[in-house]
Amino acid sequence: MKKNLLSQSIRATRRGMSLIEIVVVLAILGILATVIGGSMLGALDSANQDTTRIAIGRVSSALDMYAAKHRGKYPSTSQGLVAAKSLMPNGEVLLDAWGGDFVYLSPAQGCDAKYEVKSLGKDGKEGGVEFDADISSCNLNGDE
Repeated sequence: MKKNLLSQSIRATRRGMSLIEIVVVLAILGILATVIGGSMLGALDSANQDTTRIAIGRVSSALDMYAAKHRGKYPSTSQGLVAAKSLMPNGEVLLDAWGGDFVYLSPAQGCDAKYEVKSLGKDGKEGGVEFDADISSCNLNGDE
């Protein structure tokens, strides 16, 4: 009988987890979520930059087609994106990966070219660093 009471007593104390054990598990899960979530956001921002570079390349191709049809003359700054959009396949929308409009300048201001197409980056403002930096057709390879 004594042995039966002892085994029941041990089982009664080990039925669940203590509050300390639950808090430790939650803390570990929180740390893991923070580490994994932070790295995923960085990867998303990098992918958005790559997507924007590709979109600038497509807009640049449309502008080159425009120039080919108009004896080498590129559209003015005011008509540039409208002209490019008219030559985009399937009526593609001219937005960067963050949903911002591209900026078209003719002649280019960031390099020695006939035109420049740029995105204002994640923050949508001129300038910036890292993921907020502008992305331009003058430096499509990503080197700023």
